[in-house]
Amino acid sequence: MSIAQKLNPLPWFRKYFWKMLLVCIVAMSAYMVYLDAVIAHQFSGNKWQVPAQIYARPLVLSLKEEITSKEIIEELTLLGYRRVANASRTGEYQYRNNHFEVYRRAFHFPDGFQGETALSLTVKSGRVASIVNLNSGKQISSFRLEPWLVTRLLSDGKEDRMLVSLGQVPKELVEALVLVEDKDFYEHHGIAPLSILRALIANISAGRAVQGGSTLTQQLVKNMYLTNEKSITRKIKEAFMSILIDARYSKDQIMEAYLNEVFLGQNGNTGVHGFGLASYFYFDRPLNELNLEEMTTLVGMIKGPSYYNPRRHPERVLERRNLVLRLLFEGGKINKTTFEKLLDKPIQVATGATLVKGKHPAFMDKVGRELHTILDNPNIRDSGVKLFTTLDSNAQRKAESAVSGGLTSIEKQRKLENLQAAMVVTDIDSGEIRAMVGDRKTRFSGFNRALDAKRSIGSLIKPAIYLTALERPEEYNLATPLFDDPIQLPSEGGETWEPQNADKKFRGQVPLYTALTQSLNVPTVSLGMELGLDSITQTLKRLGVTEPITQYPALTLGALDLSPIQVNQLYQTIANNGVQIPLHTVNAIMSSDNQLMYSFDAPAKPIVDEKVAYLMNYALHKVTLEGTAKQVRRRFPSINMAGKTGTTDDYRDSWFSGYDKNILVTSWIGTDDNKSTGLTGASGALRLFLDFQALQAPKSLVRRFPKGLGIAHFNPQTGRSTQAGCQTSMSLPAILEVLPKRADKCDTKNPKIQERKSFWERLFGN
Repeated sequence: MSIAQKLNPLPWFRKYFWKMLLVCIVAMSAYMVYLDAVIAHQFSGNKWQVPAQIYARPLVLSLKEEITSKEIIEELTLLGYRRVANASRTGEYQYRNNHFEVYRRAFHFPDGFQGETALSLTVKSGRVASIVNLNSGKQISSFRLEPWLVTRLLSDGKEDRMLVSLGQVPKELVEALVLVEDKDFYEHHGIAPLSILRALIANISAGRAVQGGSTLTQQLVKNMYLTNEKSITRKIKEAFMSILIDARYSKDQIMEAYLNEVFLGQNGNTGVHGFGLASYFYFDRPLNELNLEEMTTLVGMIKGPSYYNPRRHPERVLERRNLVLRLLFEGGKINKTTFEKLLDKPIQVATGATLVKGKHPAFMDKVGRELHTILDNPNIRDSGVKLFTTLDSNAQRKAESAVSGGLTSIEKQRKLENLQAAMVVTDIDSGEIRAMVGDRKTRFSGFNRALDAKRSIGSLIKPAIYLTALERPEEYNLATPLFDDPIQLPSEGGETWEPQNADKKFRGQVPLYTALTQSLNVPTVSLGMELGLDSITQTLKRLGVTEPITQYPALTLGALDLSPIQVNQLYQTIANNGVQIPLHTVNAIMSSDNQLMYSFDAPAKPIVDEKVAYLMNYALHKVTLEGTAKQVRRRFPSINMAGKTGTTDDYRDSWFSGYDKNILVTSWIGTDDNKSTGLTGASGALRLFLDFQALQAPKSLVRRFPKGLGIAHFNPQTGRSTQAGCQTSMSLPAILEVLPKRADKCDTKNPKIQERKSFWERLFGN
C-alpha cells in the first residue's frame, strides 16, 4: 500500500461514519436535554427575585373630614395622577373651584381588593362636603386612594424589577416592541435566519453595526441565561436555547418574560429591569397608564439604555422615539394625524422619586427593626412581600424641611454651630408614626437620634407629675394652691439640692394649672415630693416609659433620659384622652400573591381616666395660650393646640411635644457632645414644631367633654370652689362629684378651711 493510500482518510471516514453520526446525535441530544433542563428550571419556576415593596399609608377621605384642596392635590401629585381638563381614564383627575373628579386606580389592600372607580368630591370650608361614586351615581361616606410606593428593599443581586402580566401591558407597547425589535416574532421558531442574513448584509454595507438580527427570544435567552461574551460558541448556544424555549412555551409566555426581563437603565448601582419598573422609574406611574409617546420612548431605549437615557440625553431619546413612532405609522398602527401630533410632543420624564434610594432613612430604620421582629427571615427581601407602613409622605418631607431649615436659621440667629435635631410625628388616635427625622442631614442613614439618642427630658416630665396629682381628685384639682417657696432637699453624694424657678423668683403659692402652664420648677418639686417618687414612677411606666427610673428628687425636674420616640409615646397617651396605643410603623404585610401575613392588632389600653386626661389636655392647651409655648397662639391665632416645652440643666437639651386635633409632634435640639446650646424649649425645639405646622394645615384641637366633668369656680387664694359670678374667682373644668355640695359665697372673706401643709412640714412635724 502506497503512502498516499495510507494517508487518505476517506476509507476510515466511510467505515466509521454511522458510528460517528450516532455519537454526535447522542451528544447533541444530551446537550439539548441539558439545555432544556436549565431553561425549565428557571423559566418554569421562580424566574426572578423580587424586592420587598414598602408602601406609605393610604389617604382616606370621609365626609366632614377636615382637609384642604391643596392637601388632596399634594397626595394625587405624589401618586402620579395626571391633572387634566376632563378626566376619563384611570390615574387622571380634574379640579376646579374645590371640586374634584378622580379616576382612582385599582389596588389590593390588606383587607381586600379595591377596583377602579370614578369619584366626585367637593371640599367646602376646609371639610369634605360630598363624595359621589360616579359609576353608580350614589353618595358614599368615604373612599381611599391607593398608597404611595415609598421604596423597595433590594436583594444582593443588584437587579430590580416590578413584575407585570401580559394582560397589564398596553397592546400599543407590544405592537411597538414587535415592530422595532422582531417583526417576525409571531411567525419564527426562536431564531430568524433571514433576519440574521439581512442584518449581516446591512452591517457589511454600512461598514459598521447598524442592525441586529437577534429575535426577542434570543435577547431573552442572552439576558436570562448567558453573558455578553461575543463568541461563536455563545451565539450557537443562544440559538439552541431560543429554539427550545420557542418549542416549550407559547409566544405569550415568551413575550411576558421578555417584558419583565429586558434591561432599561441604571438606578445608581442597581439595574432597572422590565417595563413595569421602568414605567415608574421614568414616568412615576403604572405601565397601563402610559400614553403612546411614553411607551414608544421606553421601546426606543432598548437599543441602548445608557445611550438613550432620557434624563441625560433628551435629544437622542427624542430622535429615537420619533423613529419608533414612524415605524408604527408605516406599519399602519397609528394614523398620520396622530403621528404628526406626537412628533412635536416633548419628553416629560418624572423625577424618579419613587425609586430614589436612601429616602427617609430614620423612618425606614424603624420599619426595618419592626420587620426583623415580625418576620425574622433573611429571605424576606427576595420574596416580593408588600409592607404597608404608616408613613405620611407629605408630612415626612415637611418634617425634613422643618428640621434642616429650622436648625440653619437658629444657628445663624444665635451664632451657634454643630446643632443636631430629631423629630417624631405620630397620629394620636392610632399610634401610627407619620414621619421621623433622626439627623439634620435628613438623608443620612447613620445614628438615628429619633430612636437612639436618650437625653434628659427636663420639664417634659412635668405633665406626668401633675397627672399623678389630678388622679387624686379629692386632694387636687386645677385650682389647688401649690407652694412656691425656697426648699432644700438631699441630693446624691450627701449634697443639698435647692431647686430654682427659671426666673429665680418665688411666688409663695400658685394654682396648680398655673404652675404647669408657666413650667415653674419649685411648685413642681413640692408637688412631686408630696405625691411621692414611687407614685410618679408608676405613672411614667403606665404612660409607656420602659427605661429604668432612679427615684431621687431631681426626677421631678426631668432627670430621666429618654429618646424622642419614647417621649412621644408618653405624650400620645395623654393626647389620646388617656388611651395608649403602641407607636408603630408597620400596619400589615402581604405576600407577593396578596395573602395577608401580618396585621398590627395591639389593643388600645385605657391608662388614664378620661376626665383626668381632659383636665391635663386643658392645662397643656393653656401652655400654648399664656405659658411657655405661647408662641403657638401668636403663630396660629385661630388654631387651638396643646403642648409642653422642655429645657435641661445648662441648656443642653431643648424639647417640645405638641399636638393639634390629629397629630402629635416631639422635637429635640442639642449637640452630640452634650454641650450647652443656650436654647430653651421655647427658643429651640418649639420653633421646629411651628415650622412644621406652618408647612401643614393644622387642625384645631377638639376634645370631647366627658360625663362627670363640668365648669366650676374657684377662689384663687384658697383653691376652694365658690359660687358663680364672684369677681375674683377662676373658672376651670373640674370633676364635679368630688367638690363640696355647697360652694363658698362670694363675700366669704375668711373661709374656714383646713390649712394644707407642705410635705416636709408633715414629714418633720413643723
